[in-house]
Amino acid sequence: MSNPQLSVVIPVYNEELGLQVLFDRLYPALDALNTSYEVIFINDGSRDRSAAILREQYGRRPDVTRVILLAGNFGQHMAILSGFEHCRGERIVTLDADLQNPPEEIRKLLSKMDEGYDYVGGVRQQRQDVSWRRHASWAMNRLRERITHVVMSDQGCMLRAYSRDIIHAINHSKEVNTFIPALAYTYARHPGEVEVAHEERAAGESKYSLYQLIRLNFDLVTGFSLVPLQMFSLIGVGLSILSAFFVVYLALRRIFIGPEVDGVFTLFAILFFLMGVMLFGIGLLGEYVGRIYQQVRQRPRYLIQTILGNDEV
Repeated sequence: MSNPQLSVVIPVYNEELGLQVLFDRLYPALDALNTSYEVIFINDGSRDRSAAILREQYGRRPDVTRVILLAGNFGQHMAILSGFEHCRGERIVTLDADLQNPPEEIRKLLSKMDEGYDYVGGVRQQRQDVSWRRHASWAMNRLRERITHVVMSDQGCMLRAYSRDIIHAINHSKEVNTFIPALAYTYARHPGEVEVAHEERAAGESKYSLYQLIRLNFDLVTGFSLVPLQMFSLIGVGLSILSAFFVVYLALRRIFIGPEVDGVFTLFAILFFLMGVMLFGIGLLGEYVGRIYQQVRQRPRYLIQTILGNDEV
């Protein structure tokens, strides 16, 4: 396992009910590939028995299994980054622990890479998510693509394959907040996609609430583009011009017709609209400033408690 051809990186957070099912499907699927591999599980501060179950699985398959136990909950992407920094394969595949992306589909991604692609993203077919998740995902995909020019048909699918060169570049990117699939796309020379199956969760429930999904997409947009700031600047210029014309109109009306009384509520409506735009802009600026603040503190992105398995790279 010193130089495996394939590394499978799997973040785990409170997945005790579905881990055994994952093991029962993952290892046979990887054994069938007839290639050397390692599986890296990252326990992201789980509060259930996930860490204990991962320890037991390491004891069963220490030849191909490694477990990274983080010293807290740092988020899915930080957990994956810790796996990237300790993986040794020439090709690296990320997989969620909930089995919504079947491990048997890993073969499709590797076959696509055999065609010369250095980064292959999965596109979920016949998604088993609830309706609002599918529609929200579609809308955010379109908006994100227009703003960031990062072309991904399915940004929410974590079943992806990366070449060693891309992983090396990601490991040298010290961003505190990032979105791994989009970051990898910016480094890829020949990215591709392949359709993969999608299933219901094996057990448990999704760890992403509506608020977290909104935050994730907001981080994605502000982390890879200045377009939101530029758009807000253009809106500010446009509203300033319209406001100037409106002031001139009211002044001329007062001179030639007389003071306006009945239009007070119209003025209030315009005032509230402008205040809403200003508050949105302040929040947008705060988002960018907050990212800078987090970056300049240079705090570690995650802390590792222990690693089960030989860690020689």
